[in-house]
Amino acid sequence: MPHADASLVPKSIQTKKEFWDHVYGQLEALLDGQRNWITNLANASAHIFSSLQGFPAHFGQDDKKAVNWCGFYIVDYLFPAPRGTEVITSSNDHKKLLLGPFCGKPACQFINVYPKPRGVCADAFNKRQTLRVPKVDLYPGHIACDGETKSEIVVPLLIPQDDGTEEAVGVLDLDCLAVGGFDADDEIGLNRIAKLIVSSCDW
Repeated sequence: MPHADASLVPKSIQTKKEFWDHVYGQLEALLDGQRNWITNLANASAHIFSSLQGFPAHFGQDDKKAVNWCGFYIVDYLFPAPRGTEVITSSNDHKKLLLGPFCGKPACQFINVYPKPRGVCADAFNKRQTLRVPKVDLYPGHIACDGETKSEIVVPLLIPQDDGTEEAVGVLDLDCLAVGGFDADDEIGLNRIAKLIVSSCDW
C-alpha cells in the first residue's frame, strides 16, 4: 500500500472511537521499522492531520469545524546543538519547547516552559496531563498562533522511567476552528496515539 493511502478514512467509519482506532492502526504500521523521532513525528502529524481532513462526519475540511493545525513541540535538548557548543543531555536543563514536525499554517517557533511557562502547551507539558480547551480565548496565557483557532487539545509525550516517574519530552498539539471541537473520545484516542508515538521512537 502506498504510504499516502494510510490516511484514507473508509466511509463506513462514523464515530470518533472508530476513527481513532483506525488512525492508530494505520499509524502503527507507518511507524513500524523506524525509530528516528523526527521522521516518525513528521509522518504522525501528516497522518493525523490528513485523516481528520478526510473525516467529514466530525471534522473534515469544513471551515467551521476542521482541525487547522496538528503537530509537535519538543524539548530543546533533543535538537542538535550548533557546532562548537555544549550539548545538553538532561531534561532538567530545558527551558523551552521548540517547534517540531507539523501540518498547518506557520506556528510559534518556541514555547517557554521554565521559569515562566505560558499557554496550553506549556501547562500540559509541566502538568504531564492532557488539556482540552473548548474556548482558547478564555484560557489564561493562551498563545494565539492562529486567530482562527477556537479550541485546542494538547497531549504530553511521556516516557516511563524505571523509578515509576515519567519524563516529558514534548507535546502533541491540535487546534480546531470550532468552539468545543474536541471531546472525551478525542482525548482517549489521542492519548493512546501519543503513547504509541513515544514507544516507537528513540529519544
